[in-house]
Amino acid sequence: MAFAEHPDQWAALRSDPDRLLPGAVEEMVRWASPVMTFRRTATTDTSIGEQPISAGDHVVMFYGSGNRDERVFPDPWRFDIGRRPNDHVGFGGGGPHFCLGANLARVQLRSVFAELARSVSSFEVGEPDLLAGAFVHGIHSLDCRLVTA
Repeated sequence: MAFAEHPDQWAALRSDPDRLLPGAVEEMVRWASPVMTFRRTATTDTSIGEQPISAGDHVVMFYGSGNRDERVFPDPWRFDIGRRPNDHVGFGGGGPHFCLGANLARVQLRSVFAELARSVSSFEVGEPDLLAGAFVHGIHSLDCRLVTA
C-alpha cells in the first residue's frame, strides 16, 4: 500500500534495488508499525521523561506513535526509503523484548521486494480489510493489481 500511495518511492527502489532495498525494508517496518502496543509492568520505581512510574504500574508502548516521533524522525509522516538514520521501534526497542523474528522478517521482505522490483512497475490497490484487534496492525485482505513493466 505504501508503494501504491508513494509511487516515487517505488520508482526510486526499482532504479537501484541493491543499494536501496535494506533501507526500504526498515522504512516499510517503521511506516507499517505491525505491532501496535505492548504493555509491561514496572518492576522498580522510575520515570519516563518527567512522568514518575511506580513499581507495579502498567506502562504501554504505542509503536506507531514512537515511529512517528518528530524528535527522532524528521518529517515522520513522509514515507522515505532513503531515511537515514532510521531508528524505528517496529521490532521493539532493543533489549530482552526485541523481536526474535526480526532478522527473518527482514530477509523475507528483502527477498519479496527484490523480486517485485524486477518486474512490477506499479501497484493498484483497493481499500484494505484491516484485522480487528489492539495488538497487531495488519491487513486481512487487500485487492491488489501488480502492473508489470
